[in-house]
Order: sequence, then structure tokens, then C-alpha cells
Amino acid sequence: MALPTAIYSTRQIRELDAYAIQTLGIPGYTLMKRAGEASLRMLRTRWPMAQRVAILCGGGNNGGDGYVVARFAQASGLDVRAFWAVDPALLRGDARRAHEDFRASAGRIAAFDAAALLDCDVIVDALLGVGLQGQVRDDTRHMIAAINDARRPVLSLDIPSGLSSDSGLPLGDAVRADATVTFIGLKTGLYLGDGPEYCGTIYFDDLEVVAPETTPRLTRILETEIALSLPRRPRTAHKGVFGRVLVVGGGPGMPGAARLAGESALRVGAGLVTVVTAPDSVYAVAAGRPELIVHGAVDAASLSEHMAWADVVAIGPGLGQTPWARSIVDAALAYTGPLIVDADALNLLAERQPERRDHWIMTPHPGEAARLLGISTTAVQSDRLGALEMLIERYGGIAVLKGAGTLIGANGRPPAICERGNPGMAAPGMGDVLTGAIAGICAQIGDPWAAARVGVLAHAMAGDAEGRNGERGVLASEVARELRTWVNFQ
Repeated sequence: MALPTAIYSTRQIRELDAYAIQTLGIPGYTLMKRAGEASLRMLRTRWPMAQRVAILCGGGNNGGDGYVVARFAQASGLDVRAFWAVDPALLRGDARRAHEDFRASAGRIAAFDAAALLDCDVIVDALLGVGLQGQVRDDTRHMIAAINDARRPVLSLDIPSGLSSDSGLPLGDAVRADATVTFIGLKTGLYLGDGPEYCGTIYFDDLEVVAPETTPRLTRILETEIALSLPRRPRTAHKGVFGRVLVVGGGPGMPGAARLAGESALRVGAGLVTVVTAPDSVYAVAAGRPELIVHGAVDAASLSEHMAWADVVAIGPGLGQTPWARSIVDAALAYTGPLIVDADALNLLAERQPERRDHWIMTPHPGEAARLLGISTTAVQSDRLGALEMLIERYGGIAVLKGAGTLIGANGRPPAICERGNPGMAAPGMGDVLTGAIAGICAQIGDPWAAARVGVLAHAMAGDAEGRNGERGVLASEVARELRTWVNFQ
């Protein structure tokens, strides 16, 4: 089943469960059996040659799902061993019924045995579900460690055991799954924090539950948004209809960042791009990309006429924090059109603490976000969604919190997350490329929210394309060049 767009918090998932049972009238055990069927389908599809399956069952409904999978897998001809993490005598409700049905089918059940995991083709993790509160207990941590140490393919049910279903952070320790099949709704913990590192490939089944209209906690950015925002151009098109971008940056000794941003704006299709830079950076920018218009700014006064020309202004790449840079930022704050703020412009804004604005797009990495919020980088990374919302509350406009799982937010809209991108993009200049991409797309479509979403996605897809031959050594200039492929994605 295709992944939906909406991603929900744990509280919302519980409400969806209750809605299915109480409003739609679907018995809990029926949902459990549907989850078991979906899990077995995925297991047989992902590992078609597997014969011996070890299933670790906890004491809650997640464990009940595991017992159902065990019964169905056994009926399909697989060699199944179920291991309990909680004495079956203590099971209650649907989990107890699932255990009893498996026993009645002559299923083999034993207490947890780490050595037995080495004699299987696939491990099914059904220890802990979304109901986990607080740190994993020591006895369960021992089982999680055994799963990870077994070096066998692992399928987790709903969410890897030990992973927070809200933050995506391990609660002491968590199963590292090769695949996770999740039910009814996608959980934020699958996408935030370390979630993607622990979940592997995510599969989804709605268990035939049609969710009511509700605002999700997050939304996924879809590839179809690129074609919707950037359709094929008419044959009568000319550069004057595709927007004018002004990039302000490239302080003394740092021309490369401004050039990357300017080139990226061109690569995504902006009609005209001007770079205003420090006088001694003009030659380096112009020589590196002759399609750019380049002007040197001796002082902030000379910036005004260029801003009057532009449809979009992007400020910050390579700007520095010199007196020249500070005066340039002050002048740029007078711009009333879409303003993309990045790099040192963000650091200088953190000092100024300006009023909230609706027309800017701020693109901080975690360190810059920490400075803007007056907190630590660790605090930002431990609650990226919370940090995003703090940025929006404090500064207004649109915030793009860069990093693994880049987040995009604005007042009145559910935040968006980008699943694409790779560690090879942790390289100098990648943020400058993103700034230029967002600015160039915004100049063409006039919609900052859509431009931020599409720019982030196209940038990540370009990075993935460059990373296919190896993630080490990917250069920002290569990603900038690759942008052209993905903004023509139809």
C-alpha cells in the first residue's frame, strides 16, 4: 500500500484506534488480525526465500500482533518459533486471545532465547509498540541488544521496539530494523530524530480504517509537487516571465558561496539572477559563472536599487560578519518582497532579534537555529519539531530547519518533512545551493510556501542522484548542476 501524506503523533494514533473501534465498530481483535495479515504479506514479499522465522512477542497489543503473525505464518508453511518477553499468563484482552489462538494451532512458544535467534532467517520484532512511556526496562534492553547482535534481517511491527513514536529517539536502546510495517497511520517517530536510521524501509497498511478529517502532525513532501509547481513551459516563454533573483553575499574572501547560490537559482529556472557582493569578490563570482550578473556593493546604499529590481532576494551565503556585512543585512531588512535568509545573515539576525515578518523564509541549520532561539544545538536536535515551531513563533514567516529530515513550517499549516537526502550532503556549500534553489523557484511561481517545499525536495533528490556513486566526496557544485534534472521532473 502506498504511503499516505499525513503523519500523526502518538496521541492522534490512539484517537484513530479508538475511532476505528468505537465509531466504526471494528473489534480490536479484527484490527489485530488485519495487522497480522499485512505483516505476513510484507515479510513474504521482502524475504521470499525465508523459511525459519523467530517472533519476539511483548506483553501488549504489539505482542498480540506478533502472536497473530506467528499463527498466520505457521499456517502458510513457515517454520515459526514464538518467544515471549512477558509471561503469557499475564496477557490481557486481545493480546491474550491472540496468544491462545496461536497455542490452539499447535504453535511453538518459549521464553526468550537469544541463541535461538541465530538459527532463523528473519526476526519479527513485536516487543514494544507506540505505547512505550519512559526508558526501556533492563530486561527488554537485553532482548533488543540480542536482536541487534544477531545480524539477521529484522521486521518491526508498527515501530521498532524502544523507539519513541513521537520524537524518533531511542528510549535507552531500540531495535535496528531492516523494515517496519506500520498500521492505521504513519507515526512521527518513524521520520523524526533517529527514526529513519532504526526503521529501515517503511511499509504501511491502513487496516481498512478510513481516517476522519484531522490535521496531521506532519506531512510528507511528494514528488508530484514538483510537476504541479513547475509545469512544462509554453513555447512562447522568455526569460522575463520567470522572475528576477537577487543574491546578496560573498563577503571578502568568500565569493564561492554567493556564486553557488546564484548558479542554483539559474539551474532551477529563474529568468535573471544578479549577485551583489563585496567589490573584491566580483571577479571570482563572474568568472565562475558568466551567466550571472554581478555587482560590487561598496556600502548598503548601493543595494537599494538592486532590491527594487528583484522579485526575490536571498541574503547570507558567504556574507561574513564584518561591518560591511552588518550594514548590508540592515539594508536588506527593508525589502518587502520574499526574502530568503541564510548563513551569516541568520547569525546577524540572532544578534538583532528583529520583529516577526510574514514575507521571509529562514533556512537555518541546527547550529544557526540554536543561536536564533538562544538554546543549545543539542536541544534543537533532541526536539527538531519543537524547535521549528519555536522559530515560527519567534520570527514568523516560513522556517526551513535543515538536516536529516529537513522540516518546513509556517503559521497555520501542518509542518512538512523531506525524507530524501543523504549524509554525503553534509559538505560545504550545500546550504548555499538550497538557498538559491528556493529563491529561483519562488521567483518563478510567486508562492514562498510551495517554493520552500519544492526547493527542499529537488535539492535532496539532486543530492541523492549525486550520492549514488558514493556519498563521500559529493560536492555542492555537483548538486547545483543536478538540480536541473529534478525541477524538470514530470
